[in-house]
Amino acid sequence: MCIDYHLLNKVIIKNKYLIPNIDDFFNQLYGASCFPKIALRYGYHQLKVKDSDILKTDFKTRVFKRYLDLFVIIVIDDIHIYSRSEEAQATHLRVIRKTLKDSQLFSKFRKCEFWLQSVSFLGHVESSERIQVDSQKIEAVHHWPRLISPTDIRSFLGLADYYKRFVKGFSSIASLLTKLTQKEVKFWLSYECEKSFLELKTRLTTTPIWTLLEGSNGYVVYCDAYRFVIGCVLMQYGKVITYASTQLKVHEKNYPTHDLELATVVFTLKNLRHYLYGVHVDVSTNHKSLQYVFTQKELNLR
Repeated sequence: MCIDYHLLNKVIIKNKYLIPNIDDFFNQLYGASCFPKIALRYGYHQLKVKDSDILKTDFKTRVFKRYLDLFVIIVIDDIHIYSRSEEAQATHLRVIRKTLKDSQLFSKFRKCEFWLQSVSFLGHVESSERIQVDSQKIEAVHHWPRLISPTDIRSFLGLADYYKRFVKGFSSIASLLTKLTQKEVKFWLSYECEKSFLELKTRLTTTPIWTLLEGSNGYVVYCDAYRFVIGCVLMQYGKVITYASTQLKVHEKNYPTHDLELATVVFTLKNLRHYLYGVHVDVSTNHKSLQYVFTQKELNLR
């Protein structure tokens, strides 16, 4: 007898935990005031695996899975704990200690930190109310040498792009530098390009601060399109949560104003989906005709 399980497999809930978006990590920290951190000794080499199964191993394990999204964040072999009070922190640490003991996993004590009011995490420094760029990264940007090749530009933009959520109009400022990385463009660092480089350095080294979300109310996004760039800012109760922007593709530069402004709204909702999905949000745009987009009888294919 042969059974086709395709339909059954479609409704089975997969028992796995995907690595979240970095913004999702940060959103979990709202309201926490204690941030202990535990570093495991020898990383994954502590996990017991049969010799015959070594080839099947990956980087996802069941250890701590029940505590994820509750008070634990796992990044490779680092265990980050976030607690709303010192009493809760003590309870969470006991749970983590027991789990480590039961799983026979050992930490490197000199790399562990406890009773912290803020913690360095994925290139950021988090506290109970805000997130800012790690000072070590700021120092690296501050002392970045003059750009003399496309490789230098790619290296600088690679670091800067990781923190673009802190910089208003990032894509607009970086556009001239981005063009110099294209193969068909002859490298020449003009005065305008040098100015863009210095502007990005200035904005990244003034210790930009990012506010953590407070619940699921009060969301407002402001969208706008300007020449070859579209962008937006997400705010909550008058505080900036994050910026997002992107340069227009070649075909998008030919869009009429109405379509370009609508494309900006679509970009905003897609880019900030992990913030906005399932919550009420007000979208603000300076193109009034967009309010009739849902009542138009005919829309073009775009």
